[in-house]
Amino acid sequence: MTTAAVEEYETILSVGDTTFLDYRGIKVKREGYGPTGNGGNGLILHSALAIEPEQGQTIGLLWQKLWNREHKPKLPQSETPEQKKQRRKIARKVARQTPFEQKESYRWVEALTELEQKVENSTRVIHIFDREGDITEVFDTVRQLKHTGVLVRASHNRSLDQNSQRLWEVMTTQAVQFEQDIDLPSTAHRQARRTKLAIRFAPVQLRTPYRFDNRDPINVYAVYATEIDCPEGETPLEWMLLTTEVVDTVEMAATILRWYTYRWRVEEYHKIFKSGCQIERYRLAAVGMKTMLGFLSVIAVELLHVTYLHRTQPNAPAIEILNSLQMEVLKAGTSKPIPATLTVAWAVESVAALGGYLEHRRRTPIGIQVLWRGWLKLHDLCQGWQLARST
Repeated sequence: MTTAAVEEYETILSVGDTTFLDYRGIKVKREGYGPTGNGGNGLILHSALAIEPEQGQTIGLLWQKLWNREHKPKLPQSETPEQKKQRRKIARKVARQTPFEQKESYRWVEALTELEQKVENSTRVIHIFDREGDITEVFDTVRQLKHTGVLVRASHNRSLDQNSQRLWEVMTTQAVQFEQDIDLPSTAHRQARRTKLAIRFAPVQLRTPYRFDNRDPINVYAVYATEIDCPEGETPLEWMLLTTEVVDTVEMAATILRWYTYRWRVEEYHKIFKSGCQIERYRLAAVGMKTMLGFLSVIAVELLHVTYLHRTQPNAPAIEILNSLQMEVLKAGTSKPIPATLTVAWAVESVAALGGYLEHRRRTPIGIQVLWRGWLKLHDLCQGWQLARST
């Protein structure tokens, strides 16, 4: 993990998300795997990436958790509707009585407490979560920590600690403070587009549920972003963001909005993990798979770093993504003239060539699988190079 690498920063962003790894194709040695929904059988992976707060550059992997769910016993075919009702009632009671530390949602709090201990006190860590991380335990934990903050997209229309008002009710009545253009990446449900958002922000006090010992209201700031002139056929964007950071200026509200857009980095990371590293194609027992995941996690972060720099700073020095040994190996293995200045673009094209990228297809974007193959081959070549030197 890269906790040491973030010590030079006053503030670092920790972007967290969860993904499911499906291994339903494994027919034997299924111990250690569990249900993942929709008939899947596999593992659950939660990752927290360290992101530089100004440009959104990925620094590395801060924390990761891997686990599997337990298989539930098969239901009796002769179960009556009344028995089913009673079974579900008992299951709900058991779920309510289960300690929070034993629930899957504890991973959001676990990331907060683990990194509070691992990252130096001189670095403030701001955790960025999507709606799944909108649980009171997250906000309650943050107010007990010294150098940790949080930025969460709200999922619940929470009750505020004044006159029983609700979050959305209060924020929709606030005046628009400014407008902001952002780029939305494509998803399974929308096309990529550039859009304009109307931004409102205000301090709010969240009411603390009765199950907590500390019933004091949770003081946070809400930044409410709504899309202006949404294209026909698309769902208008709406973000209700809650943060422990002080948002009392337009500049800070714009910063919070920008930070939240960096959350997509961890989605890209998991996409690289699956489509680039093709982690779901391996067929190993769970113990071996978990070891493999640890190895591939590091390479997936490197690929994310490389693809981002290639897209945003192609003329940056190649040393930004390669070490001196890797550059030496790439230069030795090419038959093309070596440019006077080695750039990120040169480095990525050279690695892609190792992965089978064809020169005559220059107009075709370099795919993540080609980079993955080239990156693995470069690792092997560097090991061989070092062995040859030592003999």
